[in-house]
Amino acid sequence: MFILPLFKGFATGAGLIIAIGAQNAFVLSQGVRRKYSLIIPLICSLSDAILISAGVLGLGGLFAGSPVLVKWASWGGAVFLTFYGLRSLISAFKSGTMSAEDAGPGTLKAAVLTTLAVTLLNPHVYLDTVVLLGSISSSFPGSGRYLFGIGAVSASFCWFFLLSLAGKKLAPLFRNPVSWRIMDLGITLVMWSIAFTLIRGS
Repeated sequence: MFILPLFKGFATGAGLIIAIGAQNAFVLSQGVRRKYSLIIPLICSLSDAILISAGVLGLGGLFAGSPVLVKWASWGGAVFLTFYGLRSLISAFKSGTMSAEDAGPGTLKAAVLTTLAVTLLNPHVYLDTVVLLGSISSSFPGSGRYLFGIGAVSASFCWFFLLSLAGKKLAPLFRNPVSWRIMDLGITLVMWSIAFTLIRGS
């Protein structure tokens, strides 16, 4: 029955995507700042869709079987996350008040590049989407694997747009500069903890 693989794909994809990480922290923070709150979740969702599709089509073995590729991806992601965490830390200790326009990517090009970096420089995204979801999809016969992939992609779209919307709803809370500092410090901790796990794992 086609509903079962679709539902399992949605549930599995949601379980992997909703976990706290650099990408989710970035999407939420830009939603709070009301900056490119449609473009950013769209890029995240489309990136997931491409990677999940690659996994469903059987390309997961290429990434999983290349320790060199995993190592380079880990170090590249760690460097970027460390830098982004430092930016958030500096932002948290700036004097004066902040508004939604004071932080985050200033131009559309910067927003697109930062979103792609947060998404694609983390090797965990390839392990979750291409390798893990791709492997699980292969357990469904026939068209079931593609339905599983569609379910996982749907979960990604739902989650990232809901996350961005939640950020917009929380924006009034961040009229208080203390709230900005707490969020920026939280982002710093998330980015640096993930960078540390990437370095340790490589």
